[in-house]
Amino acid sequence: MILERELTARERREIRQLVKSQCANYDNNYGCLPLDGDCVMLNKWWACGGCRYFRSVVLPENKALEASLNNRHVKTCKVCGGGFAPNGSQAYCSEKCRIDGEKRKTAARVRIHRKRQVGM
Repeated sequence: MILERELTARERREIRQLVKSQCANYDNNYGCLPLDGDCVMLNKWWACGGCRYFRSVVLPENKALEASLNNRHVKTCKVCGGGFAPNGSQAYCSEKCRIDGEKRKTAARVRIHRKRQVGM
């Protein structure tokens, strides 16, 4: 369910960047090719409505923005600091961050263990 609310400046900026870089229907010279005019997503101020193609194909490229527009919870990755929409108790945004996070936790645990062994 999408709530009718005003978009933040960050959300508007990210939408414009996604349209210009990822949308197959957008051309810098002509605008929105199917509409033969301006893209409705470029000057969007409200979270409701918009282009169906953008919501189904382009928006999933930015998980944090998608979660924000769909009024879902956004978490911050513990390794890279990026935003993502978690699946369950997911703590990291990607597999690479998960592996890096586990390495950091293991290193910290081993460091504490070694410190205790030296103190005995």
